[in-house]
Amino acid sequence: MTPEDQGMEQQQMDAAALYQEEVFTDRRLGTIMRLTPVTAEGERDTEREIIYVGQTQIMTPAGALPLNFEIEAASLKEAAEQFGQAANKAAEETIERLKELRREAASSIVVPGAGGGDFGGGPGGIPGGGVPGGGKIQLR
Repeated sequence: MTPEDQGMEQQQMDAAALYQEEVFTDRRLGTIMRLTPVTAEGERDTEREIIYVGQTQIMTPAGALPLNFEIEAASLKEAAEQFGQAANKAAEETIERLKELRREAASSIVVPGAGGGDFGGGPGGIPGGGVPGGGKIQLR
């Protein structure tokens, strides 16, 4: 069975946006990927800038959380010097995003009979229009 048979469309790589990856590590804190832009023939594309991407992980109560972040640098040495600062910023942003997701999840209380649940008086629902006294919670 081909991907097309399964409803998946054929993916095409953009030959004008290719990068060569090189990975550098101190075997302690993390890795730096140097993404060098190349042409479709594999030659260095001098029209585009080299990109440095840091990779590390932080420990959470749920286990290790991988972090990937871009490092604004003009050289590998500069990327290594800025790694810690960029990693800390990425960790702070990730933690804030997780807190935001947690707040959103906590505030999305499901109220019987209020919005698409199968708790109304219809087939498969709770007879009589829902749970007695339910549906009075309002979020402001």
